[in-house]
Amino acid sequence: MDQNSEIPRRKGDHLSLVAQGRVEFRERGTLLDQVHLIHQALPEMHVEEVDLSCQFLRKKLAAPLMISAMTGGIPEAEAINKDLAKAAQALGIGFGLGSQRAMVLNPQMASTYQVRDVAPDILLLANLGMVQARQMSTGEIRSLVEAVGADALCIHLNPAMELVQPGGDRDFRGGVETLKRLCNELGKPIIAKETGCGMSRRAGIAAKEAGVAAIDISGAGGTSWVGVETHRAGKAGDRASHELGEAFWDWGIPTAASIAMLADLQLPLIATGGLRNGMDVARALALGARLGGLAAPVFRAQQQGGYEGIMEFLQGIIAAIKTATFLTGCQRPADLAKASKVLGADLRAWIEQAT
Repeated sequence: MDQNSEIPRRKGDHLSLVAQGRVEFRERGTLLDQVHLIHQALPEMHVEEVDLSCQFLRKKLAAPLMISAMTGGIPEAEAINKDLAKAAQALGIGFGLGSQRAMVLNPQMASTYQVRDVAPDILLLANLGMVQARQMSTGEIRSLVEAVGADALCIHLNPAMELVQPGGDRDFRGGVETLKRLCNELGKPIIAKETGCGMSRRAGIAAKEAGVAAIDISGAGGTSWVGVETHRAGKAGDRASHELGEAFWDWGIPTAASIAMLADLQLPLIATGGLRNGMDVARALALGARLGGLAAPVFRAQQQGGYEGIMEFLQGIIAAIKTATFLTGCQRPADLAKASKVLGADLRAWIEQAT
């Protein structure tokens, strides 16, 4: 199979399926709805005293929020990424690029990842799969990061997705050593990032010991990337891959559980995976995440309303984070981790038994 033609086709399929909302987890949720923040009727401050600004990887953000990794490597991605990055610049939040594997295979697609012209100041995250990173030299990866002007590099971990994908990667040996090498040699912060199945405590500890600067937990409950590849396998007539994907559609650690499992590792966490509104972000922060990230709902806002649609959607998210911070008696988002909260039984069970 020619990867130069297959990868753009796959990326196009991914965008189409996510836009239609046909690949959400079916039975497993994020469990963020089991984080109940306690209302404070006497907050003793003006709402304008709430300060959402924060630092992440030495970059100042206006709110603890980012637009998570989405796309790149196909012609339509250029306009999408420009809209997303322009909104991130206007709002002072972070932005993650989609996997740059397509850029490695076809350098002509580099323009689809270029956003610094519209977003010179944002926290910008580059993105490469662990298997591809293992096969590339540190110098090659550094060139990839520098080409887009990124502040840090996400190494994405996606074994479940790859095992269902026809022709996907099967050899995941050397992942920890690859993280160690890049942490020691790249000269940019490394973020270990899952892709919708969550990070276990064991994986989180291994990533921390490798030297990563942060972890993007990308838990279960939002877009199922196993589901995405299951759809594609069915369309291609690959019965074996389709049946495997159906069995593992809901595989993964719920987002809230994954955050809680890693919260005491003293490592900044980005909470992604099924966050759909500002309350989800606030709940994730209350569990110990440093930032909340959204992808699918922001993409749908862009598809429906372009740049203006993104801005309206994200402004609503930020307003909700501010309101939740205020109504819990907190002045800063980081204070939410110490705010009073009640956890539901399912989430408590995950935390107690999985740790």
